[in-house]
Amino acid sequence: MSIGEFCNREVVVVEPSCTILEAARLMRQHHVGALVIVAADAGVNRPVGVVTDRDLAVEVMAAGLDPEEVLVGEVVTEALYSVRESEGVFETMRLMRDHGVRRLPVVDDRGGLQGIFTTDDLLALLAEEMNELSRLIVHEQAKEFRRRR
Repeated sequence: MSIGEFCNREVVVVEPSCTILEAARLMRQHHVGALVIVAADAGVNRPVGVVTDRDLAVEVMAAGLDPEEVLVGEVVTEALYSVRESEGVFETMRLMRDHGVRRLPVVDDRGGLQGIFTTDDLLALLAEEMNELSRLIVHEQAKEFRRRR
C-alpha cells in the first residue's frame, strides 16, 4: 500500500511571502490546521515548509508580533520532511515518528507536491484496518459455532 493511495490530495498551499494574517484566514476558510508552503521551481510546486495554527499562536501571537507584517516563510524554523507518494504506509509512519512530525507533504518523483498525509489520516486508516480485523474475528467465531452445532 503506497502512501499516495491514502494521502489527502486537496492541500491548501501558500507562498513564503504570504502574511500570517492571510494564512490564518485560509486555515479558517478551509477548516485546516496547517498550510503547505510551496515555491514554484521549473513549473513544479515544491514544498518548502509547513506552517501550522500552533506556529501562528506561539511564534506570532504570543510573541506580540503583527500578523499583517510577519510572513509565513519567517516562522517556519524546522527542517521540512516529505515522503514520495510511492513510499509505503509503514515507512511513512516510521518517518513521522523518527522526526516527530504530524504532517508530511507527499511529493512525486520530481519533488512536486501531490498531497499531504497527517496523523489524523493515519489514525483513520489504522482504525479502518482494526475494524476489518475485528470483523474477521467475529466471522471466524460464527463459522466455528456453526461447524460445531
